[in-house]
Amino acid sequence: MQNLGKLILLSIAIVQFAWSASVEATVSNSQVVQGNPVQLKITATGDQTVFPDIQKIGDARILGQSRSSSTSITSVNGKSSRQNRTTLLLSFIPEQNMTIPSYAVVVDGTTHQTKPIKIAVVQSTAPKMQNNAKFSLQIHAEKSEVTVGESFVATVYFLFADGLRLVDNPRYEKPAFEGFFVKEIQEPKTYRKDNQNVQEIRYILTAKQEGNYTIGPARVDIPEQDSNTKDPFGIFMNAEWTKVTSNMIPIKVMAAPQSSDLIGAFTLQSSADTHEVKANKPVNLTIKIEGEGSLETFEMPPYDIDDVTVYSNDANVQTDVANHSIKSSYTKSFAFIGDHDFTIPSREFSVYNPKTKRLEKLQIPSYEIKVKSVKPPQTPKENTILDAGAQKENSIGDKTQIKHKDQNEFIVSWWMLIVSFVFGLAVMYVLSAGLPKWKYAAGKNSLKTSEALKILYPHISKSAEVEEMVRKLYAKKNGDKNIQIDRKVLKEMMEQFI
Repeated sequence: MQNLGKLILLSIAIVQFAWSASVEATVSNSQVVQGNPVQLKITATGDQTVFPDIQKIGDARILGQSRSSSTSITSVNGKSSRQNRTTLLLSFIPEQNMTIPSYAVVVDGTTHQTKPIKIAVVQSTAPKMQNNAKFSLQIHAEKSEVTVGESFVATVYFLFADGLRLVDNPRYEKPAFEGFFVKEIQEPKTYRKDNQNVQEIRYILTAKQEGNYTIGPARVDIPEQDSNTKDPFGIFMNAEWTKVTSNMIPIKVMAAPQSSDLIGAFTLQSSADTHEVKANKPVNLTIKIEGEGSLETFEMPPYDIDDVTVYSNDANVQTDVANHSIKSSYTKSFAFIGDHDFTIPSREFSVYNPKTKRLEKLQIPSYEIKVKSVKPPQTPKENTILDAGAQKENSIGDKTQIKHKDQNEFIVSWWMLIVSFVFGLAVMYVLSAGLPKWKYAAGKNSLKTSEALKILYPHISKSAEVEEMVRKLYAKKNGDKNIQIDRKVLKEMMEQFI
């Protein structure tokens, strides 16, 4: 009951902390096409909020602003909490790269500062529509010649004039990308350029093999309103569908001048969280590669060290396009567990840089890990001797009692033994049909040490119980027969993370 009370109090404290006075500033887009607006949203949580009087953001004047508020109520253990939230929305058009400054917002008598936000202004490469055209669909590629493994950006532009009235959403069919690995970049961007509306979808393409390939075409079905078939009330209108097909782009893929693991311009950083550890405790190695180029198809090979168990997580790969250049980062972690000193070996990756036409190297250094042995507790010899003596004495006593039993008791009980034996055979016969099934079920539900380690190890830091179980499993895996594991506890622990 005391633990339950502490848990309830902790939950209330967390809610109160989450709903305490706070201020946050966000923008609709940190990268904007020149000539398009950005919305700055400042949100304050508290009962009384005073926003600053903002007339300009940098050199850009405020085009419009609005304010809204909302209230939320929650209840924990019968105690209600109310949250008041006030939002200030400002719209402006940045002319160049800029940083939105920090603003002071007073909430319930306390001054809070927003964080500065960087805004990048980029030029659009969207083409222009022909005169009097209502819409257009075009594909542009960053490069026309690449090497195997090299990545580039292909962009689909859908342009349409003001006043285009649609009955439904257009139906888009993406281009064919035969011969390339493909990754679509986030969501389509929408903006205005030269009095026309632009929607662009960007793809990162990575060449698979040498040859001549063609990108495209893309297609879109546009449902315009057909004013000649509207109903008598002028509400419902039929759609007049128009199919638009884009251009096609030839791409020449050449063999790489030199064989390499990566293509681009990258840097590598690696770090081990410790160089000295207790036996069966993990050493965590983190590796990060980042730079210009795509890392979507790269996979770091596993480590293989004698008598050392190695685990790894799934790589975290992030890719974006900035100023028409592909920027990527690749982060992966390994955990090494051993009961003696070992060395994490060095590794080297080759990188071909298309700009410099040179082969470069990325290297992970080796790490010497010293493992402190843990001595198991020893059982005192005196207790062992006393226990053995007691067992021997009991055994002699039992034999003496058995020897002096009355023979008449043996004669009376012999027939009971026969009856029990016959009854046991009958029970076994009745249940024999079910035995194979039980045996199979037991085998199916058996918990393998290696499988349990894979499930529990990623959660070793969540509780001391999980850490202790992982240590026992690892010791048992290494042949320690003195380790006793409660299978029921192990099963319940694994079910928490499956």
